[in-house]
Amino acid sequence: MPYDPLELARRTEQIVLRGEDKLYYRFRGGQWYGGIATADCCGCPLRCIFCWGAEPRDNPKGYGRFYSPEQVFQNLTHIARKRGYSLIRISGNEPTLGREHLTKILEMVEKTRYTFILETSGILLDRDYVSQLSQFKNLHVRVSLKGACEEEFSRLTGAKPEGFQLQLKALENLVEHGVSCNAALMSSFSTKENITQLIVRLHQISDKLSSELEDEIVILYPRVQKRLQEAGIQPFTFCNP
Repeated sequence: MPYDPLELARRTEQIVLRGEDKLYYRFRGGQWYGGIATADCCGCPLRCIFCWGAEPRDNPKGYGRFYSPEQVFQNLTHIARKRGYSLIRISGNEPTLGREHLTKILEMVEKTRYTFILETSGILLDRDYVSQLSQFKNLHVRVSLKGACEEEFSRLTGAKPEGFQLQLKALENLVEHGVSCNAALMSSFSTKENITQLIVRLHQISDKLSSELEDEIVILYPRVQKRLQEAGIQPFTFCNP
């Protein structure tokens, strides 16, 4: 039975939040974006079959511990200073769970030279949330589209198909509020026809979104490959770890 991602988000926040604190399972440096400090959080409103962070997503209390916004900021900037990075991010699961927690981190980032990359599904980015994000100038939002259309979205996430429209609406809200953003498509499971139609839909929101659509390819970690095989889903394209 397909689930409502907004309802799942509400239930998940009750688990991964404790006041302003949130569950995280790892802090690390990495080569993405040419070098970035990363905090991996727990909990997500989606259940993507290809997710590399499914374990902390499905069992957040078993993997994470609570950190305050100040602790997350300090850990990220410590890694960035040590490695000479100019970029920091929250990744792993869904950073937009816990709006107050996230915005407090962004307030601290705003007073630094760092750029914060917000990697998100966009499910929670309604007009009110995006309006709040628009005050931050050191922010770039990367919305990862889970498939190229409603049917692909539902097949890959198990959620109701209309959840895909929340992703597109998030991009529309970001563009309208002047927030730096881009769209990335998990294209490994998408047909050429659906990708073409998606580009048209993105073009209706913004020429820049459609022309700069980022291609995301599934990484076949053993646990990801096992889940795909069990679900009978075969990617058209993939890369090995």
